[in-house]
Amino acid sequence: MWLYLAVLVGLYYLLRWYRERQVVSNLQDKYVFITGCDSGFGNQLARQLDLRGLRVLAACLTEKGAEQLRDWTSDRVQTVILDVTKAESIAAATQWIKERVGDRVLGTFDIDAVTHCTQFLSYSFH
Repeated sequence: MWLYLAVLVGLYYLLRWYRERQVVSNLQDKYVFITGCDSGFGNQLARQLDLRGLRVLAACLTEKGAEQLRDWTSDRVQTVILDVTKAESIAAATQWIKERVGDRVLGTFDIDAVTHCTQFLSYSFH
């Protein structure tokens, strides 16, 4: 039994070491799109990722929220007004993201997957 427990603890620390060793390279070239950046979790996440050197595409519901976020962050944070309940707003934000990101992929999703997802969202609100 003690041997079994020791093996489990050893595996735990081995997996933890391996996971902590993984690093994302070239953070300056990475983009993250975050919605709900006027306040709360989205706002805090956008500010933290900016401090870590990532480029943040932040979607805010109001111009006031977008302006505050721009004041608190560096030029790596770009804001767009997005109302997820309006299809026109989703389409405009999708186009805005395409212009900023270009042909680079976002994680395992390319921009076509994001476009498909936003089209699905726009239909689900009608």
